[in-house]
Amino acid sequence: MPHCKIQLLVSIQNSALVAGRLRVYSLCLFSWLVSSRMLFGGIGFKMDEFAFLYVAAFFAGFVDAVVGGGGLIQLPALFSVFPNIAPATLLGTNKLSGFWGTGAAAISFARRVKIEWSAAVPAAVAAFVFAFAGAYTVTRIPPDFIRKMLPLILIAVAAYTLKRKDMGSTHAPLHKGAKERWLAIAVGGSVGFYDGFFGPGTGSFLVFLFVRVFGFDFLGASAVAKVVNVACNISALLWFWKSGHLLWQIGLAMAVCNVLGSLIGSRMAIKHGSGFVRKLFLAVVLLLILKTGYDAFFK
Repeated sequence: MPHCKIQLLVSIQNSALVAGRLRVYSLCLFSWLVSSRMLFGGIGFKMDEFAFLYVAAFFAGFVDAVVGGGGLIQLPALFSVFPNIAPATLLGTNKLSGFWGTGAAAISFARRVKIEWSAAVPAAVAAFVFAFAGAYTVTRIPPDFIRKMLPLILIAVAAYTLKRKDMGSTHAPLHKGAKERWLAIAVGGSVGFYDGFFGPGTGSFLVFLFVRVFGFDFLGASAVAKVVNVACNISALLWFWKSGHLLWQIGLAMAVCNVLGSLIGSRMAIKHGSGFVRKLFLAVVLLLILKTGYDAFFK
């Protein structure tokens, strides 16, 4: 009997492995079909450039799923391959790709981690509304002031996180009821507006605020941040679609690898817990400081 049970367990594990591989192969096949359509649909470019975008989208999805900041990887890749395309169009294409990856990560977290929906839902609704308002505002007010303030804010975030070594190590929500809802609306609205108005580091800001203001651990904060990020992305996509700033074929082709990266990233975050998320969070914030500091003062 024990031998039969072992064989049954091995058979179940093998079946799960095969099913997982079939899902990956299906995504790869879909990716090839989309990319083929793109290559022969009049937008064609070199295969090495296409592979570069795929790799960038994969790693962007991985980082985004854990702590946010995937745009640090994916957006520069788009700008390097398409230097002559309008920046707004590349921003929209980046959002299109990232939306699917963030959505996949949110679903993955929801299946495996307890999400504090009492904070996630009001924050997501506020983020949706204010992200659209931010996108509208940026067409009328240049974001130069925020561009110069951002690296200083990020330095403060990194310093605070390093100083408070125990911050985000345990999940101990601080607020309930109406207070939690209003704080969630304030956080979602302010970060959503920032995402629509400027954007870099949105996911990292959400993770930090849900840890600092709400008392979530880094894993729980990352899970809630994904839900809010999805709302931001939908709002931004509606704006870019309305304005005609989307490369659908390229964005959907990149989305396949972004989703794969997001699924792997979210599972690694769940497997390794808040300590892993905290370390990657600090690494991403450091990169954001360097990138935004260079853009603000040296570019």
